[in-house]
Amino acid sequence: MSLVSGPGRAVGSLPDHTLCVHKHVEYIKNLDSRRDELEYWLTEHLRLNGVYWGLTALHLLGFPEALPREETIDFVLSCQRENGGFGAAPGHDAHMLYTVSAVQILVTLDAVDELEKRGLGGKQKVGSFIAGLQDRTTGSFMGDEWGELDTRFVYGAFNALSLLGLLDLVDVTKAVAYIQKCENLDGGYGICPGAESHAGQVFTCVGALAIAGRLDLVNKDRLGGWLSERQLDNGGLNGRPEKLQDACYSWCARLVVYQGIVRTDSLQDPEAGGFGDRPGNMVDVFHTHFAIAGLSLLKFEGVQEVDPVYCMPRTVTMKYLKK
Repeated sequence: MSLVSGPGRAVGSLPDHTLCVHKHVEYIKNLDSRRDELEYWLTEHLRLNGVYWGLTALHLLGFPEALPREETIDFVLSCQRENGGFGAAPGHDAHMLYTVSAVQILVTLDAVDELEKRGLGGKQKVGSFIAGLQDRTTGSFMGDEWGELDTRFVYGAFNALSLLGLLDLVDVTKAVAYIQKCENLDGGYGICPGAESHAGQVFTCVGALAIAGRLDLVNKDRLGGWLSERQLDNGGLNGRPEKLQDACYSWCARLVVYQGIVRTDSLQDPEAGGFGDRPGNMVDVFHTHFAIAGLSLLKFEGVQEVDPVYCMPRTVTMKYLKK
């Protein structure tokens, strides 16, 4: 089971704002059939993430059973390492980002219990791996044993641990204090203290604060102003000043939502399915996922509700988080 391969066709155009649901479903389902293409193997390092992106997109499109459940679960569990974490694919080193995707997939499929049933140490072992990546002095999180720091990893830890009911394994207070140090004067957030504000880090930092119940620490007016400036004249959003628009940043505007941000007719491929990052570019499962999630935030007709904190189907998080 794999949902990442090489790029698809260049996006086409439609005369209206029709969402080609069935084309997108088929595009995602067929991603694993491209094993004879070089691009398929060049993207092995994104394999587990790709399953999360594809599975979530399918749920939001209203086709939660489009992928074979047991085969998907088997693939995810084959990526687990002895330390409890998950790698991008079987045999790859464990990393925070892949571990988070594994947890999100298992939660979406209601299969967390499989960790215990198959003698893989249960969710506690996964939680211990994540908790072991926190620096208890600064509150920050590493991505893996090699020490890379990024606010994505704080959010990932909070995301996965809260879904597993194990958030108490880490020092939430210190992690929140670390996130505060990553806030800039423009209201945005960077990957570490002093780093440039970026829309992706806005999502991870604000998302982590939301899970910790500390949204009161966000300067909503200042951050809202910075986010509003990310929208360009063509309706798209960029991740930072003077950069091109990208479909995935439609997701990061969840604090300041403008009707019409995402133009489905210019980003999707109406023939082969999938979304590209911007008009004229090839489609891929990452941008397909975030474009559809962005449409959900905009309450686009026919797209199911997404949880804006977890970027997962709302029906799933409501069940696991008892919302």
